[in-house]
Amino acid sequence: MFKTFLPLALGVVLAASPLALRAQGCSDAGFCTMGALKPDQPFNKKIEFRLRSMELTFYRGKTTLTPIVYVATADMNFSLNQKTSFQVKLPYQAVSGRLGNTSSLGDVSLCVTRSVFSNGIYDINVSVGGKIPMNHSDLDENGRPLPMYYQTSLGTYDGVMGISVISKKWLFATGIQHPFNRNKNQFLWSRWEGSGEDMNYIHRYSVANELRRGTDVMFRVERNIRFSRLNFTLGLLPIYRITHDYITLGTGERVAQEGSTGLALTALLTTGYSFNVQSGIKMLLGNKIVNRDPNTDGLKREFVSTLSYYYRF
Repeated sequence: MFKTFLPLALGVVLAASPLALRAQGCSDAGFCTMGALKPDQPFNKKIEFRLRSMELTFYRGKTTLTPIVYVATADMNFSLNQKTSFQVKLPYQAVSGRLGNTSSLGDVSLCVTRSVFSNGIYDINVSVGGKIPMNHSDLDENGRPLPMYYQTSLGTYDGVMGISVISKKWLFATGIQHPFNRNKNQFLWSRWEGSGEDMNYIHRYSVANELRRGTDVMFRVERNIRFSRLNFTLGLLPIYRITHDYITLGTGERVAQEGSTGLALTALLTTGYSFNVQSGIKMLLGNKIVNRDPNTDGLKREFVSTLSYYYRF
């Protein structure tokens, strides 16, 4: 009884922590949790790691403005053979804020991961996948287009590739996410004139009309500290946007969003508890070290907490 209660109590305490956490880039975009790019990947030669599994994740993110983002995700992994697995992520996202409330199925992630090298000391895995939008990122409130903070989809088809090296104590990973199209978001400041909202507040949201996000490159380094049932990881997650975001102004001119390239750096802490070899819980917290402005894609977060339950079949 005590062994079960201890990790649950730890999770509640961490979730309620008043730390000023900031996260951006991967909080909802999701490619940092696909295949070989996932955090806190186990390395255990006593059991077959690539078993079929399901993970249920509950996420709450407080943005830098009023919207609060909630996401519940079913993360399913299927073994195709001893070296290859297939991942499907199905998120349901809800947003509540001053300008409105939205909810729907979020972008679906599909990923194939293959072990290309394993010698008992470390593994090398590669992943190829993509994200499929569930809407055009054009949700509105009473006919007025909502900023990206309120959108439940990024509205783009994205390609993702990555590679990781995992040992008993360390995880190194790098990957790239590239959007292939612009979305159909229509948010311009002028479209909220006469709405009764304070226009100074409206101007705090980045214009995202027909947004095409830039390409992101991520790196992940983690140090794992593992005990028989309890584990911790400390890590860094730099994400660099190597190309500009593009938007369409009210005049119809297509322009690059100034300041949209550059580094977003996050320090990560995860903790997990295994009930047995098949199931357990995990929590992830991220502290922003470097921010990237402006926030055209609406992914910046002031506070993030994620709690997961996993089961391996």
